[in-house]
Amino acid sequence: MENITIRDFTPNDYEGLSEVWQLTDLGNPKRGDNLEIIMQSIKMGGKLLVAVNQANRVIGTSWMTFDGRRFHLHHVGVHPQYQGKGIGKRLTIESLKFVKEKGYQVKLEVHKNNTRAINLYKQFGFQYLGDYDVYIIRDPQSINT
Repeated sequence: MENITIRDFTPNDYEGLSEVWQLTDLGNPKRGDNLEIIMQSIKMGGKLLVAVNQANRVIGTSWMTFDGRRFHLHHVGVHPQYQGKGIGKRLTIESLKFVKEKGYQVKLEVHKNNTRAINLYKQFGFQYLGDYDVYIIRDPQSINT
């Protein structure tokens, strides 16, 4: 298997990261997942990890944002050509090491039909939180007040 490195995100990784997010349906412009937001979340105590191959091409990601109370683990994804090789598991392990070091709770959202991811997260002790529906306002200008 090809040598894969997991390291901290740098702005130079953004193009490759965007490609992985598009291929895995994790990010798009409507979600506000842009370089400015990424750098702001890191500055606020979060962390973004990337898995890169020998050519330093981004092939996987794991993003932890921090709200002052808990970490939110999201955008864990692996390029389709590299899936099924344990890279998602390695990214999750490194993410959880960071969270444990910081000493805060960690929460994640996963699509109910993504059984591979659900099984992975359960291996690390994540438990189903309950019957919650998730709502979002993506455009703050559309808030009706």
